[in-house]
Amino acid sequence: MEFNSFFNISDKIAAAADKALGLAKPQFENIEKIAALNTQKVLAAFIKNKVSEADLGGTTGYGYNDRGREVIDAVFADALGAESAMVRHFMLSGTHALTTALFGVLRPGDVMLSVAGKPYDTLDEVIGISGKGKGSLSEFGVIYKEISLKKDGTLDYDAIKIALSDKPKVVYLQRSRGYAVRPSIEVAYIEKLCGIVKSGSPESIIMIDNCYGEFVETREPTEAGADLIIGSLIKNPGGSFAESGGYIAGRPDLVELCSYRLTSPGLGAEIGATLGQNRNILRGIYFAPMIVGEALKTAVFAAALFETLGYDCSPRFSDKRTDIVQQIILNDPDALVAFCGGIQGGSPIDSYVTPEAWDMPGYDSKVVMAAGAFVGGSSIELSADGPIKPPYAAFMQGGVMFNAAKIGVVLAAQKLYEKGFLKNL
Repeated sequence: MEFNSFFNISDKIAAAADKALGLAKPQFENIEKIAALNTQKVLAAFIKNKVSEADLGGTTGYGYNDRGREVIDAVFADALGAESAMVRHFMLSGTHALTTALFGVLRPGDVMLSVAGKPYDTLDEVIGISGKGKGSLSEFGVIYKEISLKKDGTLDYDAIKIALSDKPKVVYLQRSRGYAVRPSIEVAYIEKLCGIVKSGSPESIIMIDNCYGEFVETREPTEAGADLIIGSLIKNPGGSFAESGGYIAGRPDLVELCSYRLTSPGLGAEIGATLGQNRNILRGIYFAPMIVGEALKTAVFAAALFETLGYDCSPRFSDKRTDIVQQIILNDPDALVAFCGGIQGGSPIDSYVTPEAWDMPGYDSKVVMAAGAFVGGSSIELSADGPIKPPYAAFMQGGVMFNAAKIGVVLAAQKLYEKGFLKNL
């Protein structure tokens, strides 16, 4: 790779980047094929629902009869292979959308069964694993149970079959790895799970945290039997244009229950001013398949580069992918901070800022984050973060333009080199 005078990259790092790019390129062709198929799916959804220029505006006040809002819901439903969807800019994060869905369908005495181990840290206080007196599910009488993944990181289908005897109201699965050192879960494995649940406990609701997974494969979990999928608009489906928001998609009766939780019973999805956000949300999902492809190229290149430099990566550069997250095991807290510093230095916004670990709300340890994005906290734009605890892994995601994002990845390697962590280079 050639670098102009703006980027002071050592010859050794540049040579490693050249090698990594050669390793990664065979994977790019498959990524582009998937992006092309998903682009067709999204475009067909726009055409089917007759999106018009008038839909790009917005409403104020109560937001009654907002055609743009209704069209967005329909476009997302079709693009995600679901019967119904609710997309709102005032679902403030993926955690908020998940909380809305869980409280929407669960009632006192119901069982929530998490089948891929403990969910993401920010749901601990939602479920009631930690944080007493804050209105958690457990305080409302919901019973939480979980099944750990097998040692190889796959779903324990035998244990799941046994647990279905409790007739759980919700069978919950987090598709992405979160901050866990485990593989993300492919749609094919979710499909097998859905078959087992529908056979053993047909009334159970299969709910999938779909964050980071949209448009990575050619199918979404709703096309493989899931009843509900939930995600954030400042990740994949917002395509870096959506400025805030989340979605819930799936069975119409369940989406309706979730809408009552988000607003109020009786009003549901019929209320909620869009405040000029329709254009950003529609443009975001239109570009999303292509931008997800750019993020995947960035992740593959990062894995190839850091494997070349001697680090363990998950997924490996040659592995099949089901989300945009790239885990790089750095084994040292200072190396993790240095890595994030390099990513920050290659960002278009706040490149001059030095990331520091801090006590971030919702996490059980300090977290260091690099995010120089046009949308605050956007993780479809190049970002990296990680908890300051063993194995000191960086979780990198995003990259809306591979040719720019790969520079951030190389600068992360350069920062490790400058800090003396690449002694064998």
